[in-house]
Amino acid sequence: MSQDFIPAARPIIGDEERAAVDAVLASGMLAQGRQVADFEMEFSQVLLDGRSSVAVNSGTSGLHLGLLASGVGPGDEVIVPSFTFAATGNSVALTGATPVFADIELDHYTLDAAHVESLITDKTKGIMPVHLYGHPFAAEAFTALAAKHGLDLYEDAAQAHGAAVNGQQVGTFGKFAMFSLYPTKNMTSGEGGMVSTADPTVERNLRLLRNQGMEKQYENELVGFNNRMTDLHAAIGRVQLTKVQGWTKQRQDNAAFLDAHLEGVGTPKVAAGAEHVYHQYTIRVPEDRDGLHAALKAEYNIGSGVYYPVPNHRLPSFNRAEDLPHTETAAREVLSLPVHPSLTRADLERIVTAVNTLAKAGA
Repeated sequence: MSQDFIPAARPIIGDEERAAVDAVLASGMLAQGRQVADFEMEFSQVLLDGRSSVAVNSGTSGLHLGLLASGVGPGDEVIVPSFTFAATGNSVALTGATPVFADIELDHYTLDAAHVESLITDKTKGIMPVHLYGHPFAAEAFTALAAKHGLDLYEDAAQAHGAAVNGQQVGTFGKFAMFSLYPTKNMTSGEGGMVSTADPTVERNLRLLRNQGMEKQYENELVGFNNRMTDLHAAIGRVQLTKVQGWTKQRQDNAAFLDAHLEGVGTPKVAAGAEHVYHQYTIRVPEDRDGLHAALKAEYNIGSGVYYPVPNHRLPSFNRAEDLPHTETAAREVLSLPVHPSLTRADLERIVTAVNTLAKAGA
């Protein structure tokens, strides 16, 4: 008898989310009502120690508007990782600035501070590391580096809701930070993003830029965008926000089980003082990663993901000739296994059996 498919990710949408959407539909106020403002306030309280939040219609919009609101534009350079989703570098390019791709360290797949420092020029406006897979980047090192060179620090926290460094929540280190609310993230609003900042000028610029450049209707202060979040999406996000901490604990428990039982592959490392929220459980497979990826599906009906097979600097959209050896190693060897809160103990045991058997066989 065939076994049910275990997906690499699974959004959790329940009766409470459906009821919240129905309530918004019944109200007739589908956009620009109270839901978005309430979601912003609650997100700040739960995940950001009170730092202000601005809701937008996607994570990419959040990065783009955050950079614009911080004054990034043509002639500037922003240092970013190449080993991440393309939205990080894209958002810099969309402002007219130049993304400069730096290498990562291979323990946690986040930006390498020493390599970043070697790339700083008189055009560098800021540094935008990514809290990748739910593991925070070295926030203290990058805060010190930015201060040393008089640069801004921006946080791509798309995958890191609730992660922390020495007890300080991610999203509270940089001039701004962006959290994605895409369906496969640790919590979702269906689609959307949240941008946090402690800078009142950046916050006001964000609110203007997301709303056609206006605070008051028909009083457009600058050229802006229609990047608002709807009340329908905010209603989903508000419900998810009440659950995300419990889901994070389940992700961490699932990761601990995999840590304790997987053999023959490199399991994730966690830095001292870091709280990892396991958006992905990413292993290293030095030999035939793609073969293991295919065999998990073909032989055990288990999904897995390769994030990211092509470094950003080699994408056709950028096509840069950079020497980033750790980035190339990670792109060749990483594989993300299911770790989401929907997994049962039987699912976890099946994943362990599959990976250990295939790794031993050299698949």
